[in-house]
This record gives sequence, C-alpha cells and structure tokens, in this order.
Amino acid sequence: MSHGRIQDLPYVVNGLLLILLFWSRSIGHTLTLIRWPLDFTHNFFYFGAAFLEAVTFGQIGNPITWFGMLTGFSVVVWLLFILDQRLIARRAQAANDPRVQQLLALVRKDQNLNIFWLVPALIAFHAGAAWFCVEAAVHWPDWLLVAAAIQFVSFTAYLVYFLRMMSRAFTLMHP
Repeated sequence: MSHGRIQDLPYVVNGLLLILLFWSRSIGHTLTLIRWPLDFTHNFFYFGAAFLEAVTFGQIGNPITWFGMLTGFSVVVWLLFILDQRLIARRAQAANDPRVQQLLALVRKDQNLNIFWLVPALIAFHAGAAWFCVEAAVHWPDWLLVAAAIQFVSFTAYLVYFLRMMSRAFTLMHP
C-alpha cells in the first residue's frame, strides 16, 4: 500500500480476514481440543501453516503467487483438520460428561464438514483462482480482482459460520 497500489487493497483486506480465520480457529481448537501433554506434530503443523501464511502476505502485489501460495497453505490446513481427528478421539475417550460429549459431537461435525467439503473447496478455489489470474492477466486484465472479490465473500461467510459454531460450543464448555 505504501507504493500507491490501490489494486492491492482487496488482498490486504483478505489477508486480514485470513489472519482472523486461521487464528480464531487455532484459539477455538485450543479451547475445545488441546490438552496436556501437547501433541507436537499438531503444533508443528500450526507453525508450518503460520509460516506459509506469512510468506503468502509477501505476495500481496502478485495475485498469481498469492493464490498459488494459498493453495499450499490450504493443503496444510486440510492436513491439520485431519490430524485433529486424533485429538478428538483422545478427548472423546476421556469424556464422561454429557456436555463434553455434546461439545465433541459439535466439533466432530465441524471437522468433517471442513475435511470433506469446505477445505477441499478452498484448495480447488485457490488453485483455480491462480489459473484464472494467469489467464486474466493475459486476456482480461480488468477482471483480475474477481478472484479477490470471491475470496473476500468466501472468507467473510466462513468467519461468520465459524463464529456462530463457536458461540454454540461456548455454551457447552465448562467455565
């Protein structure tokens, strides 16, 4: 933005939404799934995803690389959701409180939605958006912001979904 590239503003806003999404999900997992002792494999995936997120922010001025990096980031997030299944299973074994069992059922439903539908759709969108930006740069340069606009709507909708899901989860958590 300091270079006067107003066309990068949608990517800056989407980057902020990405931060809010990734870290609110991380905090949500901490509140619902993470227990001592820590699972280092799971934590290392979080660090890897955060690293890819940071590298992606360096590509804000390059839509093709932005969406390409987000494809890789989305794959790591998908693997994180799959790894979370171990944490859910461990937590379910120790759950003898009906509220905790309801919480885990809600979390498991959300995990399955993300593993089987939402994150694969995100991977496909980011890969398709990278391809679209390659084509748009050559044939339709005025259309380059279409992918960023779709990303903004998708990220905003997902953030609303997640916040609603967490509000239900908070009612099931013990103080």
